[in-house]
Amino acid sequence: MNYGYLADLALILLATKALSMLTGKLQMPQVVGALVAGLVMGPAVLNIIQPSDFLSQVAELGVIVIMFSAGMGTDLNELKQTGKAGLVIAMAGVLVPLAMGTGLMFFFNTGELAMPGNKLLQDLFLGTVLTATSVSITVETLKELGKLSTKVGNAILAAALIDDVLGLVCLTVVTSMAGADVNIVLVLAKIVLFFLFAGVLGVLVSKLLNWYETKVRNRDLRRYPILAFVLCLFMAWAAEEWFGVADIIGAFAAGLIVATTPKGAYTASKFTPLAYLLLTPVFFANLGIGVELPNMDAMILLFTIALVVVGIGSKLIGCGLGAKLCGFKGRQCVQVGCGMACRGEVALIVANKGMAMNIVNPIFFGPIIILVVCCAVFTPIMLKLAFKGENAYEGMEESTLAETFQLSEQVDEVTARLIEGEKRRQGK
Repeated sequence: MNYGYLADLALILLATKALSMLTGKLQMPQVVGALVAGLVMGPAVLNIIQPSDFLSQVAELGVIVIMFSAGMGTDLNELKQTGKAGLVIAMAGVLVPLAMGTGLMFFFNTGELAMPGNKLLQDLFLGTVLTATSVSITVETLKELGKLSTKVGNAILAAALIDDVLGLVCLTVVTSMAGADVNIVLVLAKIVLFFLFAGVLGVLVSKLLNWYETKVRNRDLRRYPILAFVLCLFMAWAAEEWFGVADIIGAFAAGLIVATTPKGAYTASKFTPLAYLLLTPVFFANLGIGVELPNMDAMILLFTIALVVVGIGSKLIGCGLGAKLCGFKGRQCVQVGCGMACRGEVALIVANKGMAMNIVNPIFFGPIIILVVCCAVFTPIMLKLAFKGENAYEGMEESTLAETFQLSEQVDEVTARLIEGEKRRQGK
């Protein structure tokens, strides 16, 4: 057996922590440090750690836990209130990037770069790549900034989840136009069935745990987080295997279900060490490790720069406009746009699909990789700047979680004083 993965994990944890501390001192989100650590150690720079199936699987588990934790930390009533805004933001955040990406490809996808066949379809495919949003980096950054449970944070979460579904619909439509054996009606039916499945399962699990809590007399037992994790993994698997929906949506839905149970807060507290010690650092580092920068001529380099500008700008414009239509203030619109600008594995999956079907020239895959890397690094920085100057409670006035947030800080302060008093007593 090859035990090299142990050394890889040790290097990843050490490097991500060291660079996270450095970026923290530079007043940048710490997730940027973890991403840069992966880039430095991977093939793009030092080539110390190679991409592997093991790291990819641990990283996938990491993003599942991130979204599961986000679900547990979300107030369902608040999410319902931002649901309408999320739909509008997601719609605008899909249509504007789709249009701008298609227009960009129209100008560059010419001559030898264009593949034989329907040019409009090729242009649309790049637009489809830009519709995707990767919310995991945004979630971690908002948690770090203490803004995940604000009105803006909930709107971003709702919009990103709807965005994933709309992106799947766009991909289905485009691939069906390319002659692929895809049934649009079946895809839409599966999406609807997933949400029905999640709703029914949520009601059953909530009632079962309420009954069980009464039976064991409201004690905090370790079996609660274990059962919750089982539910998370099952729903993530079922989302992908049964319904063709992203596993992170299944994990987030499981988190929402657990949040409605009496032991939701207790369960959520038990996942923090698991995420902090292993899964989250590996997930962010793996994004950087998987990057291999391609060789590019002047035209492709120009296209890459334009793609990054359009990729980030289209989400800022689209999602910001959607937020404005829903009554958000100017600064909040910018925050929503920044939070929705990140791309990730979904964009790469869509791009891979296009290459496999010979819809898009493989030479465009390199710029798409660079777009994903730039979005992953720039999004946390843009979010930090967008929220700069706000105090811990600003933006929470419309959130039902504000009171809980303040109460938790008061409890932490009292606990710290008690510990300090005990230390002084023992010192005497």
